[in-house]
Amino acid sequence: MSLFAIADLHLSLSVDKPMDIFGEHWSNHVERLTQNWNETVTNNDVVVIPGDISWGINLDEAKADFDYINRLNGTKIISKGNHDYWWSTISKLNAFLNDNGFNTIKFLHNNHYAYGNYGICGTRGWINETSVPADAKVLAREAQRLEVSIQSALKENLEPIVFLHYPPVFGNESNYDILDVMYKYNVKECYYGHLHGNSHKYAVCGERDGINFHLISGDFVQFYPKLVF
Repeated sequence: MSLFAIADLHLSLSVDKPMDIFGEHWSNHVERLTQNWNETVTNNDVVVIPGDISWGINLDEAKADFDYINRLNGTKIISKGNHDYWWSTISKLNAFLNDNGFNTIKFLHNNHYAYGNYGICGTRGWINETSVPADAKVLAREAQRLEVSIQSALKENLEPIVFLHYPPVFGNESNYDILDVMYKYNVKECYYGHLHGNSHKYAVCGERDGINFHLISGDFVQFYPKLVF
């Protein structure tokens, strides 16, 4: 059993939101993703998808995208991105999975999932614009959710691995609301998405201040799920 990660699938199987308008890297991205995924991932594997799953604005519009994800190989663990407008309460999300028989999908939200001796932890994160009161409030809540997720793994003596949608570091900028939580609990590995196109060149990939950072946006990894373990 292997653990993989890939963010930013940006599926739109039932809505008109073609991604190729964002550049050639997104041309036929669903077909490429399908082939790459099923050549790489087996049904015994786990894939974490930290955000920007579907362009649907509600669960009805996102249903076709979830059906597609459910049929891909492996168990999928999904967390929220900034474009996941379909996201609802966790009870409604789990009911949506159960009602539609989407039995290969789980949600990461104020919790963790065990993978061997590791705990799969994470949250969406947020932008580092604390001068804006609304953004500061959201960021503080996201930092708290990350801490709750990490603490839940540590209670089971698991080493936390963090998966975020927003990058906690970008170029020379650092989002310390999120980073301080990871420093506090000695997190060593962090995977994140959100960055596309020209922003890739500002992504931090590698070790910084004791944490190994990995960008896993779909277009950055060329729609191949990235091997974690």
